[in-house]
Amino acid sequence: MVNFTVDEIRGMMDKKRNIRNMSVIAHVDHGKSTLTDSLVSKAGIIAGARAGETRFTDTRKDEQDRCITIKSTAISMFFELEEKDMVFITNVDQREKGEKGFLINLIDSPGHVDFSSEVTAALRVTDGALVVVDCVSGVCVQTETVLRQAIAERIKPILFMNKMDRALLELQLESEELYQTFQRIVENVNVIIATYSDDSGPMGEVRVDPSKGSVGFGSGLHGWAFTLKQFSEMYADKFKIDLVKLMNRLWGENFFNAKTKKWAKMKDADNKRSFCMYVLDPIYKVFDAIMNFKKEEIDSLLKKIGVTIKHEDADKDGKALLKVVMRSWLPAGEALLQMIAIHLPSPVVAQKYRMEMLYEGPHDDEAAIGIKVRTRYWFSCQKYFLS
Repeated sequence: MVNFTVDEIRGMMDKKRNIRNMSVIAHVDHGKSTLTDSLVSKAGIIAGARAGETRFTDTRKDEQDRCITIKSTAISMFFELEEKDMVFITNVDQREKGEKGFLINLIDSPGHVDFSSEVTAALRVTDGALVVVDCVSGVCVQTETVLRQAIAERIKPILFMNKMDRALLELQLESEELYQTFQRIVENVNVIIATYSDDSGPMGEVRVDPSKGSVGFGSGLHGWAFTLKQFSEMYADKFKIDLVKLMNRLWGENFFNAKTKKWAKMKDADNKRSFCMYVLDPIYKVFDAIMNFKKEEIDSLLKKIGVTIKHEDADKDGKALLKVVMRSWLPAGEALLQMIAIHLPSPVVAQKYRMEMLYEGPHDDEAAIGIKVRTRYWFSCQKYFLS
């Protein structure tokens, strides 16, 4: 059941501070279309159980047959953000007062180098980009190419590390090893960003930072994802610590001693990295209990994480049960929506620094000022408005 109407979409087009025009970019086969399914599912366009397998934005038969995106596909979706998440949008030009709805115009672009012109066209009409990186393969050649293109077009990036299920099930990485993999990917992406942009430039700081919630982790195929913001919300009351401070504590060289209840900046025999202890360990426990068929442990863990298995899923086990539990506990659509709404710019913000990239005339004439002040609505998916 679609969660929005044509009238709601049309109404949101007038609330330009709550519009997000974005592209999904990555190296070939890093999971862009699969991940996009999670947002499409959250909008109610496809069933949650089919997210990750449908590849909704691969609309052509040859795309479905080859499991590869050839043409960029646009889709418009309406979402509502919770009040507790709205406070993280601090720029007044990023949200309409009293409005929790967001119109997300998303373009799923190809990753293959042969179709890079499609990526260029997609970036030209969007203001933000979700950069998807396979956490097993890391930052590949085409990732750098499309990220460089995005920054040249003054597109603000956010990062998602995909295929985390492979790291846990196939490679069976230890939690510290997985953290180091994530850390290396974040550093590599930020090195590319720093090479082609400058903090003193018109976009300001462009770097991605897990402790600010602009980096997501998860599995598009299995439909689960999280940011440090979500895990911080789980622990904030327990620690009696401010949410933003806790997000900073859950990344980097921050270690916690469970016996003394003290934090440290250095690793020693009695403490453990906070990201491994509070973020990865609960996920590892769920994976271990389900994949090793530990029935009693599964029931106990589900109560702790607040997941209730539906009647139709009660007979599932192994990977099928794991999918159900993880997407119920950490739904990918929710994590992606928060990242997009909070960290990507609205047209009101973006047009101020993108006008000179889009308009070749004098920068002080009526058209240039019109682009800067009035902004553009750009595109919305034809299927909603041309029918």
